Amino acid sequence: MNVTKSIFLAGLLAFCSCKEQKQPSNLAEAPSARFERLPYNNPDLTVDLGVGLWASPLPMDYDNDGDYDLLVSCSDVPFNGIFFFENTSGDSFPVFAPAVKVSDDPVKHIQVSYVDGEPRFLRPGEELKDFKNTFAGTSEALYPEDAFGKLHNKIRFNQWKYVDYENDGDLDIIVGIQDGEDYGWDNAFDENGVWTNGPLHGFVYLIENVNGIYELKDKILAGGEPIDVYGAPTPNFDDYDNDGDLDIICGEFMDKFTWFENIGTREKPKYAKGKYLENDKGTIAMDLEMILPVSLDWDKDGDIDLVVGDEDGRVAFVENTGKTKNGMPVFNDPKYFQQKAEHVKFGALVTPFSTDWDDDGDEDLICGNSAGYISFIENLDGKDTPKWDAPKLLSADDETIRIQAGESGSIQGPCEAKWGYTTLSVEDWNNDGLKDIILNSIWGKVVWYENIGTKGNPKLAAEKPIQVQWEGETPKPDWYWWDPKPNTLATQWRTTPTAIDWNKDGLTDLIVLDTEGYLSYYERYKSENGLMLRPGQRIFSSGNGTFDRKNKLVDSINGPLRLNAEKYGSSGRRKLAFGDWDNDGDVDILINGINAGLLENMGEDAESKTVTFNFKGDLSDKKLAGHTTNPTLVNWDNEGKPDLLLGAEDGYFYYWKND
Repeated sequence: MNVTKSIFLAGLLAFCSCKEQKQPSNLAEAPSARFERLPYNNPDLTVDLGVGLWASPLPMDYDNDGDYDLLVSCSDVPFNGIFFFENTSGDSFPVFAPAVKVSDDPVKHIQVSYVDGEPRFLRPGEELKDFKNTFAGTSEALYPEDAFGKLHNKIRFNQWKYVDYENDGDLDIIVGIQDGEDYGWDNAFDENGVWTNGPLHGFVYLIENVNGIYELKDKILAGGEPIDVYGAPTPNFDDYDNDGDLDIICGEFMDKFTWFENIGTREKPKYAKGKYLENDKGTIAMDLEMILPVSLDWDKDGDIDLVVGDEDGRVAFVENTGKTKNGMPVFNDPKYFQQKAEHVKFGALVTPFSTDWDDDGDEDLICGNSAGYISFIENLDGKDTPKWDAPKLLSADDETIRIQAGESGSIQGPCEAKWGYTTLSVEDWNNDGLKDIILNSIWGKVVWYENIGTKGNPKLAAEKPIQVQWEGETPKPDWYWWDPKPNTLATQWRTTPTAIDWNKDGLTDLIVLDTEGYLSYYERYKSENGLMLRPGQRIFSSGNGTFDRKNKLVDSINGPLRLNAEKYGSSGRRKLAFGDWDNDGDVDILINGINAGLLENMGEDAESKTVTFNFKGDLSDKKLAGHTTNPTLVNWDNEGKPDLLLGAEDGYFYYWKND
């Protein structure tokens, strides 16, 4: 067995088999601290290839068998490391084998450059030598990385590649820099929804090899001005139009590709003003954001293609057709690579809710995610360890549901235009015997999708606002630039709206954070206008102090249960699951944390109807979140005691047996 094979086979140890973790002293007894990544148990299934949040693709012949495989570096938790997807068929669009983790350590900002047909790997300031065997273990310094820190204050992307820029036989370095100083990131809309800060910047620099010494020159010009795409430039230099010189294709923080034609020569490049790549269908765009393109002749047909990582961990093939139109190379739309199914995944920051959606007697999953979709993941056999189907996107009024912020829907600005952060619960909202979907999102608008199908054959109508009988103006968080419509519900963003019959009167109520981050109860009642909600009441109390959105105790003051006291982009972000976790006959709450935290129900005051919850800590110190998680309770074994399924930001699901 060669060295390369032995390395990646050594990585076959299951990533999800974590050791039992030490428990916080204030946590209710939890003998098992194991979060098991949820398997499909469906060996014939094919799904989108994916890692966790943020995919940096490194296409190469990793196993030396003559075809291109995929290495993908993923730097977020918990699915972090470097992963090998083997091309077992040799096809240009294969079904890859499941991921094998070949390194525990991802390489931040890593870029691959092809030099004389061989891959070379750079990160800021240095080349990684013998990458197949040591990954980041052996490196050679190239140029001081801190040179760019002196030029820019808020660098998020710092991308280095080799290219013989002026065809003089030596390797120069191209550097892509995202500068976010003008953008600022948070709370900068005026009263008309206009972003008052600047844009993200994406500059491209040349570090020239001058007689073996690297010298930083300046930003590369196109159309007489410095190249400045919308963040995350990921510059690629190749002959895309087959005219003998090197053009540039850049990605961006959003979803498009900018082509800069070389209108000079191979030795003296000069670049025209950038244009978005397009084909007969329009401007070419990826499905999500924070795209990372790599250029190479992936299908070995003589022209330069793109292999592109998307934010949610998927990787796409953007094929060069070999044709040009109006002087621009024509690429096909992105086509996402496939793999043999191993572990269940739905995008990134997945938000599952367990319910029998198709009324066949077992628990399925209805899920939101960062891209703003809603999916149905069907439980195919109802066993203790279910067999799962691939996620299917749900539609409403015959249109695929996708909530997006657009230019002005995210408090963090227009760069988040394609994010939706859907979070939801499923319940019979209108008492017609069919399950509906109640949803919140990046907007903070709580809406519902009525099920107008039949039992076992759900079909969703168009989105409708949740109705609340407010006294006076409809409230909203102070920092929203827009005003909600009368009698609708606008609350903090990205927090679960839980539909539940809390007072056991046969009507479905709503529990959700209010505009100031307190957990509030919106009671359902019948009126002449139909079923309505009363304004929220803060009936939930903290019995052991106040804690922040990261589940850290900040004081010992008891009072109304406030799950987030922060503002702007730090507001909301609370995910909730209600159920009798400790099997004592009342309803507890599981909340997001580094995994999940327990709010134990300590009882209700008969006079005030206030319910007190004590925060018992996170279930484990196993970190499954950099941003957030999403708990839902399941009962696959039909033992009556709820178990926990956690949606993590990597888009995968983690199972905790409540034993």
